[in-house]
Amino acid sequence: MTTQLHLRSYRDESLAHQHDFPQLVLPLSGRLELDIGGRQGCADAVTGAFVEPGMRHATCAGGDNRSLVLDLAPATMSEPQLEWLAHRPFLPVSPAATKLVEFMAMTLAAGHTAPLQHWVPLLLDALSLRPPRTGSRLHRMMAQVQARLDHPWTVADMAATAAISPGRLHAWFQQELQSSPRAWLAEIRMTQACQLLRTSTLPLAVVAQRCGYADQSVMTHAMRKLRGTTPAAYRKNDRKNDQG
Repeated sequence: MTTQLHLRSYRDESLAHQHDFPQLVLPLSGRLELDIGGRQGCADAVTGAFVEPGMRHATCAGGDNRSLVLDLAPATMSEPQLEWLAHRPFLPVSPAATKLVEFMAMTLAAGHTAPLQHWVPLLLDALSLRPPRTGSRLHRMMAQVQARLDHPWTVADMAATAAISPGRLHAWFQQELQSSPRAWLAEIRMTQACQLLRTSTLPLAVVAQRCGYADQSVMTHAMRKLRGTTPAAYRKNDRKNDQG
């Protein structure tokens, strides 16, 4: 399975169940009562819940509630992280983790693609109260860029967001991704454009705007360079394949 993130509300009754992947429940509003492997407790805006793989659990709530629920792919977590969290089915949500949760909730509510590959490592670090790893600022910046692709990002903007110099940003990208900031941004924009072309009927000009291109012609030029086709041809070919 792949890591998945959901916005979810719970009812006042819930049957006990289990699953083969780790799960984090992070309430945004309201209060949840949980039974996790016989250990009972509550989750709210300052207390999250962790369910280890295979653990039988039940969740219920009275009144309005809304939670961010993170289903984690097994490979996402290291053994030490899994063991640490397994001993803490109810864990405090630090101020740093709260900001990350709020950021992702706003990203999902706005209909943007969730940048999980950058956000999840930061969240796990924040929940386990470990010092941020070397690349944390880089991953945080990448998550913010991916969540706001319609912004006219420059290398200087990205460096400022990561609180480093443009030269250091270039070095980080080469070390982490064997790419440059501009090449990474171009690919992220193109990936999002392709997704919108496949899954929506938005006019091409709107797709271009949402993905941060100055206009439709700029998006067309970028797609010819990176995908060897045009937005109109890409959409037409995708629908033809669906019909076939």
